[in-house]
Amino acid sequence: MTEVIKSLADISDRYDALFVDLWGCVHNGIKAFSSANESLKKYRYQGGKVVLVTNSPRPRSGVEKQLTKFGVDFEAWDLIATSGDSARMAMFRGVVGSKIYFIGTPFEENFFEPLNVVNDPVNIERVPIDEAEGIVCTGPFSSLEDLDVYLPDFEFAKKRGLKLLCANPDIIVDRGSVREWCAGALAKMYTDLGGESLYFGKPFKPIYDLARRRLEASGVQIKNNRILAIGDGITTDILGAEQEGIDSLFITGGLAALETGTKEQPDQDLLKHYLDQQKLSPAYSIGFLR
Repeated sequence: MTEVIKSLADISDRYDALFVDLWGCVHNGIKAFSSANESLKKYRYQGGKVVLVTNSPRPRSGVEKQLTKFGVDFEAWDLIATSGDSARMAMFRGVVGSKIYFIGTPFEENFFEPLNVVNDPVNIERVPIDEAEGIVCTGPFSSLEDLDVYLPDFEFAKKRGLKLLCANPDIIVDRGSVREWCAGALAKMYTDLGGESLYFGKPFKPIYDLARRRLEASGVQIKNNRILAIGDGITTDILGAEQEGIDSLFITGGLAALETGTKEQPDQDLLKHYLDQQKLSPAYSIGFLR
């Protein structure tokens, strides 16, 4: 059974690095959580490394700008690994071809900016669906729209054998009090129709490899038993940590707040029932990161 803790400080001395989810843990898509800011700063002051591991489809430079806008303190983190960066590397290596049909918002078009870390990158051309060799999805055209509007294009793409590169495996996210669709919902729809979707964020291995490479590039090598993953997504953060063989801290007051009865802390019986249903057992749980 998961151990419900009162604060990160209760267990922080057991770990040399944190892989921390952003949305629902450090901010709510509008503003930073002050308690998360303070707890991460305290952890860093004591010598720990904080890697923000996010399923954002944006490059890390775009995420950094967003963190500033939301009020996340620069002293609360060391490094950023994004699903977008991991997926961009795959795209420029040609995993979905060179002629790409793009699904996403204008704010996410920087996904196609050149990457210097890929040798001999593919020349990407954005085209209509009937000319495409593959699909890149950073999210719906509108996060609140009916996803059924994508069915005709997906049926057409499936018949042509197109692969869909999913830059954000999250299904949903809460922006303040509004629940929105993410790219993962579209990728799941395409897979359910019989198409092939490629994932690069949590819970899949590429983003964890990227996080470790970022740590190593900063001069730090840390064993799995000294890394703690923190997140509110049971099928992304917690499942991903389990698959990577690292401990996890489940933030119950995020996406699963209702299911776990979380106000300040989760209801113990509801939490146990929820985790039993999910067949996952994070090492620790807490209502909110503090």
